[in-house]
Amino acid sequence: MNGIETIASGPMWAGFVGFVLLMLALDLFVFGGNKAHKVGVKEAGLWSLAWVSMALLFNGGLWWYLKTTAGADVADQKALEFLSGYLIEKALSVDNIFVFLMIFSYFAVPAEMQRRVLLYGVIGAIVMRAVMILLGAWMIAQFSWILYVFGAFLVFTGIKMLIFADKESDLGDNPLLRWLRGHMKISDNYDGENFTTRINGVRYFTPLMLVLLLIEISDVIFAVDSIPAIFAITKDPFIVFTSNMFAIMGLRALYFLLADSAERFHLLKYGLALVLLFVGGKMLASYWFHVPVLVSLSIVGAILVISIIASLVLTKGKDKETTAV
Repeated sequence: MNGIETIASGPMWAGFVGFVLLMLALDLFVFGGNKAHKVGVKEAGLWSLAWVSMALLFNGGLWWYLKTTAGADVADQKALEFLSGYLIEKALSVDNIFVFLMIFSYFAVPAEMQRRVLLYGVIGAIVMRAVMILLGAWMIAQFSWILYVFGAFLVFTGIKMLIFADKESDLGDNPLLRWLRGHMKISDNYDGENFTTRINGVRYFTPLMLVLLLIEISDVIFAVDSIPAIFAITKDPFIVFTSNMFAIMGLRALYFLLADSAERFHLLKYGLALVLLFVGGKMLASYWFHVPVLVSLSIVGAILVISIIASLVLTKGKDKETTAV
């Protein structure tokens, strides 16, 4: 990757990719990720805690390694960059959850079948995001002005999110879904967890394949927002990649943890929009002044905490009114 500056050596890249592949293999063949299974809140909470803990342990290990090889200043800077990137990606992934809920509800996907769909969705997201991150890093190295394009896009997206935060989407009117139904043979019913089935000797896709395709496509759309946002924090592709992967691998557990209470976090959409506006503005203003990573981390964290607390307080009040009625 000529022209791309990174603190990672070849063995570090290979070691992390190997870790990702190992975790996916364990999920598929040891923890039953390829079998029908309804994930409860307790199980999802434990997995979410495990993924966050692994991300923090990785960051601590990276800090220790860089401190002994590159010095304390570099170690502190990269550790803050990873933490900021992870927080931004983790926060923006919540928007994925709202979309996943809409897709699963529209297709009436049984709870025990959602786990496998999300697992394959995560695998696809890992591959696509790896390609997009490397492409983004190459573009920044070759064309430094592309950062301002990324910044303008994030500001535009943030404004659009603020305007349409409360608008309910109708998946039935989605042109992509209509196109897929018009160009694929889709069966009327599910066939267990199978993505294809045979009817009178003819091979059909099941509705579960539509669900998987929509989830994959939605992740590509979200990645267009989240990856430039992390590049606003750091241009090191290793930091961008590792923070992104930890957030993505923990997305499935986060979905099952919040699925039944997502409506209580309705103000979080406004918080995410403000995060995009801040990050995009930071990129556009980078020519005139530099915002330290610690300041960025503090601002993003404050926006998210305030929007979460406000959401919980307001919905708690509404729950009491509903109960009284």
